[in-house]
Parts: sequence; C-alpha cells; structure tokens
Amino acid sequence: MRHYIIPIFIPHYGCKHSCIFCNQRKITGRDTPVRHQEVQAIIDEHLARITEKRHIEVAFYGGSFTALPLSMQSELLEPAYTALINKKIHGIRLSTRPDCITYEILENLKKFGVSTIELGVQSLDNTVLEASARGHNSLHVYQAMNLIKKMNITCGIQLMPGLPLENWNSLIHTAYGVIKLAPDFVRIYPTLVIANTQLATRYDDGSYKALSLSAGIIRSAYLKLFFAQQGILTIRTGLQATEDLDKGNIVLAGPYHPAFGEMVDSYIFYCMLAHFIESILPMDKNNPVIIHHHFRDTSKIRGVSNQNIIQVKRIYGIDHFILKQDGHNKNEIGFEYNNLYYVLNKKMIFYI
Repeated sequence: MRHYIIPIFIPHYGCKHSCIFCNQRKITGRDTPVRHQEVQAIIDEHLARITEKRHIEVAFYGGSFTALPLSMQSELLEPAYTALINKKIHGIRLSTRPDCITYEILENLKKFGVSTIELGVQSLDNTVLEASARGHNSLHVYQAMNLIKKMNITCGIQLMPGLPLENWNSLIHTAYGVIKLAPDFVRIYPTLVIANTQLATRYDDGSYKALSLSAGIIRSAYLKLFFAQQGILTIRTGLQATEDLDKGNIVLAGPYHPAFGEMVDSYIFYCMLAHFIESILPMDKNNPVIIHHHFRDTSKIRGVSNQNIIQVKRIYGIDHFILKQDGHNKNEIGFEYNNLYYVLNKKMIFYI
C-alpha cells in the first residue's frame, strides 16, 4: 500500500538554539506559530483529497517539536490523535532534537499515538557538533535513542554531511556510530548554505567551504551504501525541492539539486559498473558488455544525461554496452561478458 504524508510544518519557535546552518523560515516557508485549529484544517483538507487506499500518516516537520511546551505539544497532537483513533489515519510522526527527549515527553507522545520520531543528529563527531553550534553532543543522541527504544517507538535519524570541520575521518566515525545506534531508518541531507544564516556569513568571509555537488553525492553514496550493508534503510537523500529552495537567492552554496537522490543512486550504479569492468580487465573491447537490470533502474544505470556510460567508455575504452531490462530485483544488476555472468548489488562496492 502506498504511503501518504499529511505534512504539518512547525517553524523554529520551539527551539532555543541557533545552529549555524538553520533558517527555518526559508526551509519550512513560514515563521508564525501553528495552532490546533490549523492542524485540524490541514488534516481535513488532505483527507478530503484522498480517493484511493493509502497508508496515511500525519507528520510534524521543521523546528523541534518536543522543544515546545508540553501543553502546546498536546494541543497540536490532539487533532491527529482524534483522526488516528477514528481510523482516518494510520500513524503520527515528528522530528525533534536529541537533547529534547525525556521520559515525561515520550510518555505524552505515546499517549497521543505518536509512532515514529526522527532525531536531528546531523553528526556524531563532537568537534563538528560544536563547530555547528548544535547545542548538544553525541552523548545526548545515545541517551535519546535508548529512551525512545525503551518506549517501543520507531526512531530514525537525520544526518548532514558537509558541516564545518567535517572530513572523511569524522564522516566515517559518524557512520560507525550510526551502526551502534541501530536506527530504524536514516535520512541524509548534505549541508546547504541558506541565506541569512551564520553559515552564510562564514561562507561569504571564506571561513567555510561548502561541498560541491559531486562531493555531496559521493559522501551521501558512501553513507547510504554503508548503512545498507548493515540492514539500515536510507529513506531519503537530499532536501525535497520546494519553490523557495529553487529560488536562486535562497540556497547560496552546497550540493542542492532537485534530482539529488537520483544522482546518488546513479553514482552507486556507476561504482558497480566500474568494479565489474576492472575485475575482467584486460578484455576484448569489441565484445559487448550486457547489463541485466530492473526496468525502474535504467535511468540510474545510464546516469544523468547518460554520463555513467559516457564516463566508463572514456576511462576504459569500451565501445559496446547493451542494457537489458530483465532483472527481477531493484538495485541489483547482472553483468554478462564472454559467457561470464556476475551479479552485484548496492551493498558491495564503493569508490571515493
């Protein structure tokens, strides 16, 4: 059954911190408080649109939901909980900060039927967290995760590769820390320089260097592959494109692209293709390489503007590729050459 999310955007007013990358007005598109009546109206409006059977969830996005006073949390959750107990929706989820989780808060969330919490972890390197003015350290993350698991609430985490002072060592440290946390899922949002933030000031004065698009793709691909090896699902890479973010004066720098997630998967498939070719070198370049794949993966194998095929031809001097849409498993491809057949999947290989 397909999912349907009813989004409720909670702006920055619940949070007491000013992370250097944050401008919730630009990300959520609003800066005024949300009240009970508006939540009810948004839920009713979305439910009226749904004409097919769906798994429906109300999701409180933006800001830090559990940083709000407990009474306001209850006020905002009540319309969603009413819809839940009346079987109009199937779940309630929210995002928050690791240092805004307590047993009392979680008890209240459970009372109102919250089934999924997403923690804005961003990094597990304390040096990176401090440089980003997060206001919490990695210990808060582990403590929050333990509490959430004890309450049997599904928990995902959000990561932001490319924060100040992050390098490959700190990114790998974070990746191994995530494995210890064992979240139910991960979202990967590479750091963007948003207008009117402290990070924008640092970018302007040269004290912060943003990731290029290619660097953001490679770091995100590494995380996604590493987590897949451990059975942890990455449900999104890159911020969802919005009208505000697509304006040229909002995202000043960083790896933003409306098709970022597709580009990450394309890079992963390129790594598999390059790995196969290097494993059979030297080869008769007149014989074709046949790539067996799931029909939904054709564009990812070819890459944006056919760049995967073009680059492999250029680097390895191979002239003939044949793509055959006969694979059964998405994210898995088979390579055939001179009666040799190899199957690779996204868990197996990564190139930096």
